[in-house]
Amino acid sequence: MAEEKKPEEKKAEEKKPEKKKLEAVREEDSLLYSVASGISRVYFHTLMPVRYHNLERLNMDPPYLLIANHQHALDPFPMGVAVRGHQVVALGKKELGKNKLAANLLTRMNCILVDRHHMDMEAMRACMKAIRMKKVLLIFPEGTRHHEGQMEHIENGTALIALRCRCPIIPVYFDRKLSLFRVTNLYVGEPIPTEDLVAKGINTETCEEMNERFRETFREMIRRYGHFD
Repeated sequence: MAEEKKPEEKKAEEKKPEKKKLEAVREEDSLLYSVASGISRVYFHTLMPVRYHNLERLNMDPPYLLIANHQHALDPFPMGVAVRGHQVVALGKKELGKNKLAANLLTRMNCILVDRHHMDMEAMRACMKAIRMKKVLLIFPEGTRHHEGQMEHIENGTALIALRCRCPIIPVYFDRKLSLFRVTNLYVGEPIPTEDLVAKGINTETCEEMNERFRETFREMIRRYGHFD
């Protein structure tokens, strides 16, 4: 006669395996991102029209890093439209995922939620994983929306990621805040050089020099293309 199993043994057998943690950076493409991208192509051609300039500068294989000024909550979507053939992984402030549903949706949309005011090592590792997996990584260096168009308020982690990623860094400039039935121009700039700073070593000084390059790049884009309220 077979020996009856103890209650704790039964519980162990009945225990379901833990679900794998959902990550923003993964091998497979996001279905939710694909759906949102299709809607965005229509929306940013009609209701919130965006005119794209110099998109040929994005005709390269990933990995590469996009940095952009940030004026509207929907800015990541026209950025995604600009990148053809690849899904974009974007950094977003952790406050956007203030509840489980929002956090889950954002993660499924390839968004890495980051603590803007502290050195968020988990987010840093996710960014470097995206680069290793040959993804397109999008960062708004200001960390939040600024309506004056200038790139002056830069979060500390942006330069560190830029220097560590060892890949092309492409600036993207919105000349005005996205608005209904008013054209916003999106300009893709020339890659920002980093080789000389990397050669010096990645430290506080070179990170600040990198931040200043970001600032000067966007000052020049504002002088060239203008900024409108």
